Amino acid sequence: FTEMPTDNFVESSFWNFDALFQPQQHPARDQHDTFFLLGGSASVWGGSGSPEQFAGAQSSSGGVPPAPPPSPCGSPQEKFTPVKYFSIDRVFRNESLDATHLAEFHQVEGVVADRGLTLGHLMGTLRQFFTKLGISQLRFKPAYNPYTEPSMEVFSYHEGLKKWVEVGNSGVFRP
Repeated sequence: FTEMPTDNFVESSFWNFDALFQPQQHPARDQHDTFFLLGGSASVWGGSGSPEQFAGAQSSSGGVPPAPPPSPCGSPQEKFTPVKYFSIDRVFRNESLDATHLAEFHQVEGVVADRGLTLGHLMGTLRQFFTKLGISQLRFKPAYNPYTEPSMEVFSYHEGLKKWVEVGNSGVFRP
């Protein structure tokens, strides 16, 4: 795996939601679940033009979205090369604090892009990852993520809490 840069604490709504096919009405877009900044800037947007040019990219009428701004991941015309990326980054959420929820935490993310991958490959990669962290009691549960299909949550038994707790979320990106 190659590490992705993780120094971008502010992300545009386009890259955080629209590019991942997150529906406009999804609860994560609510102000109580997402921190929004006043005034925005081109450096936050990360692309040419302005976010307003892409407003309505996922209209409820099912219209075809406009072409997105240039991706930081490269041009679609480039020859496909299988890749494996990971990042460890800070995440900020407007959460009620308890034993399993914090407003700020570190999150590990990984992306594997190749042809012919299956949900079984994903489960094997996750099992290997958590085993290397010393977490071997795992359960996988089907879940809904607007940006992956199929999707699943990963649970591990927590001896201290005497219950299964979610330790991860995952899925297969659409082609």
